[in-house]
Amino acid sequence: MSLIMNYQTRKLPKKSIIMISILIVLGIFIFYTMQTLKNEKFKQVLEQLDYKDISGLKVVNRMNVEDTITKKKSYVYKLVFHDNVQNKDCIGFLYQQDSKQYTKDIDCK
Repeated sequence: MSLIMNYQTRKLPKKSIIMISILIVLGIFIFYTMQTLKNEKFKQVLEQLDYKDISGLKVVNRMNVEDTITKKKSYVYKLVFHDNVQNKDCIGFLYQQDSKQYTKDIDCK
């Protein structure tokens, strides 16, 4: 005796498909906007640190760090960009202190 199972699938309502599509498009738009704003922020920071003409800026990651002596938390950002003035590719770190001051450790090759 063999048991044959008959499965039926129910189609999603059009309203649900439209809502899911809108949420996906909205999510992609928000992600792209956040990436663009983050890159513009660091482009301005690099201009203050004497990197005036850059292209291809990418923020690779952000790390939370804590000073062992003062126990203050801050951030370290890893950046990759091309310096058009020196015509070199640069990679390095920006250390953000509490007062929104940045310290650089950037190597260009």
